Amino acid sequence: CRQLFRSPSMPSSVIRPILKRIDPPQDRDTPVKTKRRRSVAGTPGEEAAAEPVGDGEGFGSFCQEEIENLLDNDHQELIGDFSKAYLLQTVEGKHQDLKYISPEMMVAVLTGQFSSLIESCVIVDCRYPYEYEGGHIKGAVNLPMEQDVEEFLLKKPIVPFDASKRVIVIFHCEFSSERGPRMCRFVREKDRACNEYPHLHYPELYVLKGGYREFFPQYQTHCEPQDYRPMHHKDFKEDLRKFRQKSR
Repeated sequence: CRQLFRSPSMPSSVIRPILKRIDPPQDRDTPVKTKRRRSVAGTPGEEAAAEPVGDGEGFGSFCQEEIENLLDNDHQELIGDFSKAYLLQTVEGKHQDLKYISPEMMVAVLTGQFSSLIESCVIVDCRYPYEYEGGHIKGAVNLPMEQDVEEFLLKKPIVPFDASKRVIVIFHCEFSSERGPRMCRFVREKDRACNEYPHLHYPELYVLKGGYREFFPQYQTHCEPQDYRPMHHKDFKEDLRKFRQKSR
């Protein structure tokens, strides 16, 4: 049987396998896989120097190898303009169409562990002003209304000075259940409308899982003031009523 499949020009020790129809591969090359092959083909020194990161010190830090693994993960989807994979590791969230990050990942960004890859990180606090004033993540901007976020992000889009770095936007509200996710979708919709597909001003959007309610107890030192004022605070019932009417 083996002799039937052996070419006269081949040594007798080399046997051709039985011919079999091979289905075309289902998964085609992606930018992420191409990058992985380039990384494997390079020398160890080149791979280590490809994308340097911060010193990685402190609680919840991510070392160079871990960040490279995040960038090189075949299971990550591409960002909104399909140019590259999402940088930050995501977790399961309430809304399947959105990308959620954990409080720990938020702290990694805040402490500069991705500073060599991110030029600007905009944290959009979608809570009402009295909630924000009662305690918020350091550096967050309070944009509770759609016109606020459209004015801040889309009237004059943030463009990185270094084209190799990213601009990312992270949305959250009290629980990141309704207001934050809704604002995230609004920005993507408006961004699509003012750009030629698939180009986007902000292709990389995230939602902080659990919102300020989950972030504050774990990382109070990253909040100012170090306090938490809930939406349904008894002293701000009138403010809540006013802002709910405005947001309808």
